[in-house]
Amino acid sequence: YLRGELAQGIFMNFKQVVDTMRVKIPFGIASTGVVFRNEITLGQGVFRTLQFDLMEFEYFIKPEEWEKYYSYWQEKMWQMALELGLNEKKLRWREHEEFERSHYSKKTMDIEYQFPFGWKEMWGLAYRTDFDLSNHMKYSGVDLRYVDKTTGEKYIPHVIEPTFGLSRLLITVLVD
Repeated sequence: YLRGELAQGIFMNFKQVVDTMRVKIPFGIASTGVVFRNEITLGQGVFRTLQFDLMEFEYFIKPEEWEKYYSYWQEKMWQMALELGLNEKKLRWREHEEFERSHYSKKTMDIEYQFPFGWKEMWGLAYRTDFDLSNHMKYSGVDLRYVDKTTGEKYIPHVIEPTFGLSRLLITVLVD
């Protein structure tokens, strides 16, 4: 019963946020907290621990604009890494191959940092499509379509997800 990600809590609150905050697409909901995974790997410090601090951001968009906002978040994440003072020569983007992408993702990339033990993921960026909201809608029976107040258009938003591991960021800054 230990949560492996923060995203589902955000998706569970999507309707309440849309209904009470009067947000317009694109908009985002962020969360931070402790998550758990069974990924203990000896010799890699905080990279594969059972418990770690995660910061996730679900950015809701029109389906046809996913490439535009994916590029936007790539640029913002890269700028943030540089603003933290990280050595740009030790940073790179790496796109996940199809076999390693999560089942919900159409595209995933990581900013990796070159540690003394090799290139390792620092942050991730995923295009989750409408997978989560569609499934919550299907199994809950609650309509989670977004209604554009200007055009009246109804659609299930797609999601770009920038993800930041706080523990990984801390060790990256210390190593750098």
